[in-house]
Amino acid sequence: MKHSTYTSYDDLPLMLSVAEVAAVLGISRAGAYELARSNSFPALKIGSRIVVPRDKFLAWIDANSGSKNAPL
Repeated sequence: MKHSTYTSYDDLPLMLSVAEVAAVLGISRAGAYELARSNSFPALKIGSRIVVPRDKFLAWIDANSGSKNAPL
């Protein structure tokens, strides 16, 4: 599996895998799968894959962070 280092939100792919979500958030893959299964997280199940749309992911981060005006 290719590990990428993202330097800005613009570098993220349109659809993120659970492994990419884990890397962006700095959490384990198991933690990212647990998050993806929660009702409040914007994950889509397509067949056996779980993907997260970038725009919904960024909105989720904004909605769940302490400060909505914090710089990226």
